[in-house]
Amino acid sequence: MTTVALIVAAGSGSRSGSAAPKQYAPVAGRPMIAWSHAALSAHPAIDRVIVVIGAGQQALLAAAVPSAEWVIGGFERRDSVRAGLEAAAGATRVLVHDAARPFVPHAVIDRLLATLKDAPGAIPVLPVADTLVATDGATIARETLARVQTPQAFDAATLARAHAAWEGGSATDDAQMVRALGLSVAQVEGDMMLDKITYPADFTAAAARVGVETRSASGFDVHRLEDGEELWLGGVLIPHHQGLSGHSDADVALHAITDAVLGTIAAGDIGTHFPPSDPRWRGAESGQFLTHARSLVEARGGRVTFVDLTLMCEAPKIGPHRAAMQARIAELLGLSTDRVSVKATTTERLGFTGRGEGIAAQAVATVTLPGGFDA
Repeated sequence: MTTVALIVAAGSGSRSGSAAPKQYAPVAGRPMIAWSHAALSAHPAIDRVIVVIGAGQQALLAAAVPSAEWVIGGFERRDSVRAGLEAAAGATRVLVHDAARPFVPHAVIDRLLATLKDAPGAIPVLPVADTLVATDGATIARETLARVQTPQAFDAATLARAHAAWEGGSATDDAQMVRALGLSVAQVEGDMMLDKITYPADFTAAAARVGVETRSASGFDVHRLEDGEELWLGGVLIPHHQGLSGHSDADVALHAITDAVLGTIAAGDIGTHFPPSDPRWRGAESGQFLTHARSLVEARGGRVTFVDLTLMCEAPKIGPHRAAMQARIAELLGLSTDRVSVKATTTERLGFTGRGEGIAAQAVATVTLPGGFDA
């Protein structure tokens, strides 16, 4: 049994107020389409995800989801779904999802696929909570109504037959096309996370739904003290009779903080991004390493909110330079100085730091990221 998910993303999204089609606009720090593509791709029962895009949107999709499989859609939604079905030839089951619904809980997919075992189609719905009236003022019994969401799941052959037989003009969803064959479409419980983004205010509401995740990670680094080297700590040049030796400027403090920031997004360590074997980084100023790590967090829609640094050495004295270090680290991370903690300790003359052979640094970074939502 092969299951293919189609993300219908060929529209212009003119009501959203976005300069580009809304499916490529950022929602909580990520392109809207990237959210649903990631959730559908990660579901163990889905074998392929195909994005149906509008003509000329290839570059936008490549920037949002570089690995996405895509096909060009048509003028109307049903034309786009039909193009997706052709690209998914051979599939047993098909899920059709609107790109304007970025957050796709895996539990909803589970309910749809389980129900599809006994029905030709299944759709997620939610009850209507508001009182509804017709344009003439007559009250409509809300108990008889439901809000329909996507993804909608179908037997692939049945959905293809429904599209081939459809003669009803525009169709707002695929379930009505399957029902036109005289078949019933089952309903499963939907989810508020699947609410559609249509208007400018919906972007803010969507960001609030996805939530904020707080992460912390640690970093540790050591460098040897040697004669004839400058001593850079925390982005500050400190007068001392020795300096730290390393491929770059050997700023052990910034290196530890950089590793901590990279750790919050599981992006490896400083050597992954700036290998010491690369001559470009010989003598390099370490502030650029930290700003790079910060940029990776911000590319995920997050931000660094706090760092705590501990330096371990017998000399030099850190106290006179603490404020300058705080200011420089804060500048590199775009923080206020009260969000940068710089501390120092000795090792009671024990170990290499106690013997004055080097300086060690330990750092903890805290970031906030969008995506407390767990698909």
